[in-house]
Amino acid sequence: MKKQPLRKCTGCGEMKPKRELIRVVKAPAAEEDGAQGAVISLDLTGKMPGRGAYVCKSTDCFEAARKARRFERSLSCKIPEQVYEQMKAQLAGAEQRII
Repeated sequence: MKKQPLRKCTGCGEMKPKRELIRVVKAPAAEEDGAQGAVISLDLTGKMPGRGAYVCKSTDCFEAARKARRFERSLSCKIPEQVYEQMKAQLAGAEQRII
């Protein structure tokens, strides 16, 4: 049997198997866009390139991490409010599919 890697949820701080968590990723901006900085989004597949932080598949953990600015600390960048709202809507959609 293959051992499951564990990751820490940025919201509740619990160690859980990687597959039970959703990755928030800071991917480098595409060169052709001409945009500076990075793109922050949810990585539901867990395969996107870039720096990642993990959070449980619940909006409670997401809000706890957001309120304490743990995503910003983990990803070493400021995250705009509209990006948080976009990620929260995406997480709510993923939560609906799981249940």
